[in-house]
Amino acid sequence: MFSKPSNPPEPDFFLPELCLPQALLMLIVLAQLLVFVLVLAEPMNPGFNWVRLALTSLFVQWIVLLSAGLLCALRPWLARLRPGVAGGLCCALVVGLTLAGTAVIDYFQLRGLDTPTVEVNRYLRHALIGLIMSALMLRYFYLQSQWRRQQQAELQSRIQALQARIRPHFLFNSLNSIASLVVSDPVKAEQAVLNLSDLFRASLAQPNSLVMWRDEVELAKRYLSIEQYRLGERLQLHWRIETIPDDLPIPQLTLQPLLENALVHGIAPLISGGVVSVEADYKGGEFILTVSNPYQEAAAAHASGGTQQALANIGARLAALFGPRASLSVNRRDGRHFTCLRYPCARLTQESSAI
Repeated sequence: MFSKPSNPPEPDFFLPELCLPQALLMLIVLAQLLVFVLVLAEPMNPGFNWVRLALTSLFVQWIVLLSAGLLCALRPWLARLRPGVAGGLCCALVVGLTLAGTAVIDYFQLRGLDTPTVEVNRYLRHALIGLIMSALMLRYFYLQSQWRRQQQAELQSRIQALQARIRPHFLFNSLNSIASLVVSDPVKAEQAVLNLSDLFRASLAQPNSLVMWRDEVELAKRYLSIEQYRLGERLQLHWRIETIPDDLPIPQLTLQPLLENALVHGIAPLISGGVVSVEADYKGGEFILTVSNPYQEAAAAHASGGTQQALANIGARLAALFGPRASLSVNRRDGRHFTCLRYPCARLTQESSAI
C-alpha cells in the first residue's frame, strides 16, 4: 500500500505504541474529557441533553480508536520518515477519519440535533478540532520522546561513571591478592596473573551496562580462582544458582564485588575461614541474588572497609537501571552476613523476541 522509504527506522520514534492497553486507556480518557468540553461549550439549555452527550462520545471515541489502530499499524512505516513528515501524515490521517465519521453521521442522520446547521461549517469545525487535538497530542509525544532520550543519555553517563569506579577498585584488590603469592608461590602467582588478564579481557569486552548471567558468573569465578590461591582451604564456596536462566540480564560487575565483600569481611579475618554461599532465584519477573558469609564483629572490625564504596555503587546502578523496585539490603543473623539484591527484569531472549 505504501512504498518503503529509503531511510532506516528511527531507534526511538516519538509516536508511542498506541495499541498498548496503557496508551489506549489514556486516549479514551482524554477523548471523553474533550467530549465534555465540546458539550459544555455549547449554549446551555434548561434541560441537559444526555442524548447529545452520548452521541458525541460515541463519535469521538470511534475516531480516537480508529486513529489509534491505524497509527499503530502504520508506525513501522512512519518511523522511517522524518519526524516533521511523519507528524504531518498523522494529523492528516486523524482529520481524514474525522471528516469520514462526520459524513457517516450525516448519511445515517445520527446527529441528534433539533435544528440543522450549515453543513460546510460543521465539517470545517470538526476538521479544525481534529487537527488541533492531534497536533497537540503529537507535540506532547514528541516532547516526551525528547525528554526520554535526554534521561537515557544521562542515565548511561551515570552508570558508566559508577562502573568506571568499580574497575580500578577491583584491580587494586586483585593485585593485592597476587602480590601475596609472588614470594610464597611464584607458579600460582603467574597463573593468577593469567587469570586476571582473562578476567579483565572478558570484563572490558562488553561495552553494555547489562550482561548475561552466565558471563557474570564466569567473571566472578575467575576472581575467586585468584583468591583461592591466597586463601586455600580457608575459602569454601556453596553455589545454588541452578534455576537461573543463562540469558538473564544483570548489571556488569555486580556479583564480583559482592563476593569480594564476603571474602574481605567474612573469610580473611577468620583463621579457620568459612563458607561463602551464593544463592539466586528468579520467579514472577523478579531476580533475587543473596551472597552470605560468616561474620564475627571483633574480627570484621580489623578488616578493610574499602568494598563499602563498591556496594554503594551497585545500589546506585540498580536504582538507575531498574527504578524504585530495585533494592540492595544488608543484614546479619545467626552469625552470618547477608547481602541481598533484587530487581525486576525479563530474560534477554524474551526481550529480543518481543521486538
